[in-house]
Amino acid sequence: MTAAPETPPCAWLALAGPTASGKTALALAIAGRWPVEIVSVDSALVYRGMDVGTAKPDAAERARVPHHLIDIRDPREPYSAAEFVRDARALLPAIRARGRWPLLVGGTMLYFKALLDGLDELPPAQPALRAAIEAEARARGWPALHAELARVDPVTAARLAPHDAQRIGRALEVWRATGQPLSALQRRWRRAPGAAARADDVSGETVAIRPVADESALPQDTLRIGSWPGWLLSLEPADRGWLRARIDARLQAMWRDGLLDEVRALRARGDLGLQLPALRCVGYRQAWEALEEAAAAGRDALTADEQARLHERAAAATRQLAKRQLTWLRSMPARHALPADAADVLRRTLAVVEAAWGPPGSTPPAPSAWPAADDAAAA
Repeated sequence: MTAAPETPPCAWLALAGPTASGKTALALAIAGRWPVEIVSVDSALVYRGMDVGTAKPDAAERARVPHHLIDIRDPREPYSAAEFVRDARALLPAIRARGRWPLLVGGTMLYFKALLDGLDELPPAQPALRAAIEAEARARGWPALHAELARVDPVTAARLAPHDAQRIGRALEVWRATGQPLSALQRRWRRAPGAAARADDVSGETVAIRPVADESALPQDTLRIGSWPGWLLSLEPADRGWLRARIDARLQAMWRDGLLDEVRALRARGDLGLQLPALRCVGYRQAWEALEEAAAAGRDALTADEQARLHERAAAATRQLAKRQLTWLRSMPARHALPADAADVLRRTLAVVEAAWGPPGSTPPAPSAWPAADDAAAA
């Protein structure tokens, strides 16, 4: 291995993208050329016993490259964005101390936002208040509560679907606890100074964007975790049909690999339910509901028609997730957009990594390269 340039531009890199966009394959390709440890930025991968439906890296992949923040919680135990920020910040100096580069990989955009921009100053969760809201939803339905939210916080309600139970519940919880709308409490993302701007396709908000046209004109806008500089690489397919086909193929593979059996095992525990964030993950929720419907009819197995309906519901939910992920990415400042569906996406990605860290095989420089870098763990 060789030393990186005396002061490389980046102390870390992040690889983000929608589900099924090829993040894992690219991360492993990077790990095959530079000494890295992968920090998972995925709220589903933290849960043990949820492997097939999360496309969790397998044992061979995890043996090949150190991975962090995978299998650290039982599905009964929620894992918050604040906990992720704490854990990820602690990992950065530890990885560097082992002579490796931190590579953050995933698609949970709230985690990326919290890590890069800090957490909004919002009131903590209040279980009793949330339980009361959920009881109202059982009696009146989530669309009725969505209508209530629209009266007190139209900005938040406008971006939520009428059945988005988790987010509607949280927004009403904040309103009832503070008397203030969630949208008024949330901070805007800070913009990178001097960054080029364009209007986001969904919100119309102007955000900093520097797409990577080719490796000869890399953007130099830099994000920070604490005082550690880094770049965010964003995988964004130009062809929506390409991503749709990959989502469908991935789901078909998950059914073949035993996702329904995995959900059956989770149901058989007896201490889990759809009220838990873990079981609201895309794919798991739809499979759980399908198995509940079959059980109500006295069956354990799904009919062919039920399996087909399950696949379409899960595929539709996954496409919606991918759409939300891409919307988040478009709002991120100074991202380095890479065409996930381009034939040369690997070459382009490796060129960005080399610009950030030096030639393949380069190791991180001494801590003095970033004089105050150690505050990343404490920031």
